[in-house]
Amino acid sequence: MPEIINNTITAIPGLKVGQAQNTAAVTGCTVVICEQGAVAGVDQRGGAPGTRETDLLHPMHMVEKIHAIVLTGGSAYGLDAAAGVMQYLEENNIGLNVGVGRVPIVPAAVLFDLAIGDPHIRPDKQMGYQACLNATNEPVKQGNCGAGTGATVGKILGMGQAMKSGIGSSVVHLGGGLQVAALIAVNAFGDVIDPQNGQIIAGARSIEKGPIRIGDQGIFANTLETMRTFAGKSILRFASSQNTVIGVVATNARLTKEEANKVAQMSHNGLAKTIQPAHTMFDGDTIFCMATGSKKADVNLIGAYAVEAVSAAVTNAVKFADSYDDLPCYRSIN
Repeated sequence: MPEIINNTITAIPGLKVGQAQNTAAVTGCTVVICEQGAVAGVDQRGGAPGTRETDLLHPMHMVEKIHAIVLTGGSAYGLDAAAGVMQYLEENNIGLNVGVGRVPIVPAAVLFDLAIGDPHIRPDKQMGYQACLNATNEPVKQGNCGAGTGATVGKILGMGQAMKSGIGSSVVHLGGGLQVAALIAVNAFGDVIDPQNGQIIAGARSIEKGPIRIGDQGIFANTLETMRTFAGKSILRFASSQNTVIGVVATNARLTKEEANKVAQMSHNGLAKTIQPAHTMFDGDTIFCMATGSKKADVNLIGAYAVEAVSAAVTNAVKFADSYDDLPCYRSIN
């Protein structure tokens, strides 16, 4: 049998990823588990975040290591999935030793996917637990699964002109066994751009109105150009707030808590390279960093290549996605 090459975040030793979803409701969750604990940081941008246990990741706060991160759909309701992850970790004696037991440290971030599928069914404790049962160190499935099940992009003209997206992952090998990887659920207000040529590969689709066409030539409306128009300024008053890009950057480098936060901060440049616009008031973009701590490395190197890992993960999220109902995907228009 040929060796399976792992180009996803589970190439980082010590990490497992599990996903669970309800395909009828079109929502799901993804968990990244580090049983031995990982030094972690976070950087949240955009005006509409939904998060859990992020304050403790900042410098000057006591907890140094976390045991899992949850990425989930379901908007604020989806945070319930983290309770199932905590239950699983506690049952397996994984967590912070507080004397009378172990408390798993499980930060989480949500995206808004209630506009497609059944909005009354969201990721919950049971789904979070199931995601843990599904966790392996095998290559991560990408596209319409886990937190990417209900992900969409390009919503300035409403959901009717959006496109299907999903969850994507990638890894960068830096030599000497050093690695940095990303896992990103892409549910952006803006368009997804190929950083190699600057072309839109998924985003808001044009609307024909007689002789007037919003946007540039071709299928895409071009969100940035639409925002400049009179119509765009009016559209922004009721443009979809059903967005947010969430993800994890991981490395086998040995980082301090301060350095992990710096890497999380730098990682957002990967969103800026591939999503236009990123970090809007309609998004709650959040990226976590996990450092498993076995390789000595300079934080600047890890941060710089975390950008590349995030960029590749974002484009993979749309390239692996499948269409849903009237929402086309990258592969259906190429």
